[in-house]
Amino acid sequence: MTPDTTPHSLLRESSRVPSSIFEGDPVAAARAIIGAILVVNGAGGIIVETEAYDQSDPASHSFKGLRPSNRSMFGPPGHAYVYRSYGVHWCLNFVCQPTGQGAGVLIRALEPLFGIEQMQARRATRSPRLLCAGPGRLTQALGIDDRHDGLALNASELQVFEAQYPPDTRQILVGPRIGITRAIDQPWRFGLARSGFLSKPFRS
Repeated sequence: MTPDTTPHSLLRESSRVPSSIFEGDPVAAARAIIGAILVVNGAGGIIVETEAYDQSDPASHSFKGLRPSNRSMFGPPGHAYVYRSYGVHWCLNFVCQPTGQGAGVLIRALEPLFGIEQMQARRATRSPRLLCAGPGRLTQALGIDDRHDGLALNASELQVFEAQYPPDTRQILVGPRIGITRAIDQPWRFGLARSGFLSKPFRS
């Protein structure tokens, strides 16, 4: 797809991702939203990489239970959970499962389409490849921080639209999650095949 600074031209025929996607298994949700479009205050693009986490998962923030810092991850589903990773950068997650379950999908990478100049200014780079390839780059490019924590995904400033790729062309890569030290072999990382905007390549 060709970058376009006016999202309405691409989204005119699109519809919001149904909240029911996030009411169940985070692994299924992480696969389902590959190819969907995320728009934050006019900037965004195609979701090309995700990871799933749930409360039984030692790598998840919810594994040790509810705390003030991870409250948003415990629900309700279809909302944002935003946390700061290692005190350095923000990470965006979509909350899954019924309230109290502590599950979510980490948004790892986008193919930038909208608000390109705004994202370039925030990231101090003109390289499209480096704008949103990685969860920290993504949130910096989109201007996401703790103010977005707990927002509904249908809020005016944070919107997710259904995939623009026909089902027969939306091939999905599957592999172990990255950047973690526990449950490292769990195959809960998903990516859009042939995308040039992944944070890192998938293993062969």
